[in-house]
Amino acid sequence: QVQVVESGGGLVQPGGSLRLSCATSINISSINIIGWNRQAPGKQREVVALITSRGHTTYEDSVRGRFTVSRDNAKNTVYLEMSRLSPQDTAVYYCHVLWTGKYYWGQGTQVTVSS
Repeated sequence: QVQVVESGGGLVQPGGSLRLSCATSINISSINIIGWNRQAPGKQREVVALITSRGHTTYEDSVRGRFTVSRDNAKNTVYLEMSRLSPQDTAVYYCHVLWTGKYYWGQGTQVTVSS
């Protein structure tokens, strides 16, 4: 059973920072792509950041320069560092992994940006 678990969400003021973590039961060095996604109320889920097994990263336009995705293979964990947060970043953030041709998702972690 593949497990994907996000953590690190919470309430933060506009302009603040958070770091999300995505822990998996898989050796992440064997995972082709790991992604961070978010879904705001009433909106479709969108991909915000991806990282490949070789460490290549891509970002959605609205988060580029503010969010950084990284991986720690020793801890089987991927991180999403978020800075200069705005209320528009409020959403449930999900991690997904693409491994052996299948997608596996976590349960999500809520990020709320509000004063």
